[in-house]
Amino acid sequence: MTAMDDALALIDGWPVENAAVAVVSADGAMLSARGDQRRPYRLASVTKLLSAYAVLVAIEEGVFELDDPAGPEGSTVRHLLAHTSGLDFSEDKVRAEPGTRRIYSNRGFQVLADTLAERSGIPFATYLQEAVFAPLGMSATRLEGSAGAGAVSTASDLVRFAAELQHPALLAAETLRLATQVAFPGLGGVLPGYGNQRPNDWGLGFELRDAKDPHWTSDANSPATFGHFGQTGTFLWVDPQAGIACVALADRDFGPWAIEAWPPLSDAVLAAARG
Repeated sequence: MTAMDDALALIDGWPVENAAVAVVSADGAMLSARGDQRRPYRLASVTKLLSAYAVLVAIEEGVFELDDPAGPEGSTVRHLLAHTSGLDFSEDKVRAEPGTRRIYSNRGFQVLADTLAERSGIPFATYLQEAVFAPLGMSATRLEGSAGAGAVSTASDLVRFAAELQHPALLAAETLRLATQVAFPGLGGVLPGYGNQRPNDWGLGFELRDAKDPHWTSDANSPATFGHFGQTGTFLWVDPQAGIACVALADRDFGPWAIEAWPPLSDAVLAAARG
């Protein structure tokens, strides 16, 4: 066994019935995997990474632009992607002026999806399939619910997406670079499960690690790390400085077990990558 294999063996001690984890390098090589890579899991908010990618593809295809109006008055596509539209978590209630607070919003992502569908004339699930899933060969991935939390996928499929995030083929590199930099710097807000963060930095659909504490990644992850976790016990992170990405899926909802288990896994993965 390699050091990376040993690192991924930590999931054997997780208090879950099923789990799968994989690590992929920046050149797309699978470094190690453990668990059933083809078992489908509900992604919850990891869905936002997939949906955001489809929105970014739509921007490059000219469906709309980042600063086109979308959502509440004064809000744009950029605001919705960055959770700064002012929309409530789940309702069509405006909690703040656009650009003034980081209010994490599932509803905002559904508004994004509806806007894309209206402007393109293509149902969002179809656009997502044709723009992201099909070209990446993510044949086991589907959107069964909202654009913010309704996808189902496998570790095998998400490894393909994690490789794309490190060496984009569907987007221009500069588009992905913009999406993984801070949008609307300095805004505070709540990181679900981890409380108030000041600042609560976010890119365009991608949560940024920066100096957040506490956090679901590890202290060993670089500030440049980006990704997302989901309330169904899932996460995907990319650490550009380490040159790797990690995907983890489980069948137990996020809770204290995940807060305890996830950072040590990331620690071990990063240590193995450093050699």
